[in-house]
Amino acid sequence: MKKYLFAVILACFSLSMAAQDGSIQVNYKGAKPTISDFITAFLAPSSDEEECDGEAVNHIRNAWNCYLKGLKQEEGVSLNVDVKNGFAVYENRRKYDGHEYLIKIEMCYWNLDDQKHKLFAYNYMSFENGKYSAGQYDGLTLCKYDNAKKSMFYTSDAGVDTAMEATASDVWVTFALPRSGKDLTITRWLPSGLKSSETLKWNGHGFNYK
Repeated sequence: MKKYLFAVILACFSLSMAAQDGSIQVNYKGAKPTISDFITAFLAPSSDEEECDGEAVNHIRNAWNCYLKGLKQEEGVSLNVDVKNGFAVYENRRKYDGHEYLIKIEMCYWNLDDQKHKLFAYNYMSFENGKYSAGQYDGLTLCKYDNAKKSMFYTSDAGVDTAMEATASDVWVTFALPRSGKDLTITRWLPSGLKSSETLKWNGHGFNYK
């Protein structure tokens, strides 16, 4: 199984922070939800959350609670929320035994052309000394939001898999979510230490690969 597929399966199915029907309710005020509303809903703990599920989001969950309460973040932690552009990024930097470790989590959403749905993305990445170092919880998680039902559910139907089919089994893959624009940047980390990047174009309901 490709390493990318393992990461996506882990991200999509190890988290059980949802209702019994698999949906995540998104509460908001105003005419439509913002990136803050999507993040709050996604990070909300559920009564059946398992210990490993909690570990996957505890770092950013604590930072998100500090953000909502206007409290100072812990040393080494930053959280930037751009409501206007529907984007947020969390970074947790730690130094240990001469190494610098970074957990980076990006979140954003897209409006689908059908005007009935949105696509929310939660992108978890781990780095060591500036190089990608795949962690247990790394991967891209996608949720499709239904405007009428005001809830979202996990999905893998966004065209991203097409790009992964062209990726060798010994290559790690990461994504960069857009703060401006709508396209995804995909980076392949080769065993040699080299990397290559390309763009996945947004088509109104998902992404095109070449």
